[in-house]
Amino acid sequence: MDIDRARTFLEIVHTGSFLKAAERLHVTQTTVSARIRMLEEELGRRLFVRNRNGARLTSAGVEFERFAQMFVQVWERARQQLAVPSGKTGVVSLAAELSLWNPLLVEWMAGIRAGEPRLAVRAHVGVPDQLVEELRTGTLDVALLYSPQLLPGFEVEPLIEERLVLVRATARGPVPGSLSASPSGSPEEYVYVDWGPAFSAQHGAQSASFGEAGTFVGFGPLGLAYLLRAGGTGYFRRGMVTPFIEEGKLELVESAPSFTYPAFAVYPEDSKRRREVHSALAILRKYLASEAADQASLGSLAL
Repeated sequence: MDIDRARTFLEIVHTGSFLKAAERLHVTQTTVSARIRMLEEELGRRLFVRNRNGARLTSAGVEFERFAQMFVQVWERARQQLAVPSGKTGVVSLAAELSLWNPLLVEWMAGIRAGEPRLAVRAHVGVPDQLVEELRTGTLDVALLYSPQLLPGFEVEPLIEERLVLVRATARGPVPGSLSASPSGSPEEYVYVDWGPAFSAQHGAQSASFGEAGTFVGFGPLGLAYLLRAGGTGYFRRGMVTPFIEEGKLELVESAPSFTYPAFAVYPEDSKRRREVHSALAILRKYLASEAADQASLGSLAL
């Protein structure tokens, strides 16, 4: 089976449209149609039913999807393994969404270097939809995600359950050399940080408690930097703001509700059998267990 035909098939499944698949693959719709026609001829089965709303899978197409997925993933793994750097025995491809790269992805990479020095690592940061797509096509082995989609054939392993807490910037004076002589926002301006659909749903039920947001931010570290610079209140991961609370730059709004914010490792079910992925996941779990033990120790000391 031709790899381009398999990729095209999966892209149509993902987008629900021959036209959208052509746009994402940067080919013409005629090329997409030709690839699917040849694939159907090879298999002797019709895979899609086309209609005005796009395309839907036939029963044969539903059965074929998992095989196409495996084929593309195996191809990508073979391509990656053939490109293993000299002196290394294997390679693992990792990624995290923006709010998870620091410290989790950084510590994970450092742990692999210390525990599996002959394992090469390819790592990057991306938005959730992009990372899920890379998992689906086999270009990525493991993704660290908040609120991941439940995909057939993929493991979704809980890692940590952080809490989003409301913090307030403490009073501060003018910043020398800044664009304004005083902070640009009121200390009580509410800064809404988009932590994803789950947070939005939880937050919406409590929205009257926070007042109308004056600033909307789609990236947690950017929102925190703005809050520290301009003042105000906003929701952030507890681990992210703890150092600033200890320094006196932020204070916890004790009366405000907090929200759960769990993180997960997502990877293909069969990838656990690969030595590289198995070793990498074991190192990640060991790091998280150590962190949990440290937090428990600090909690007992505080009591």
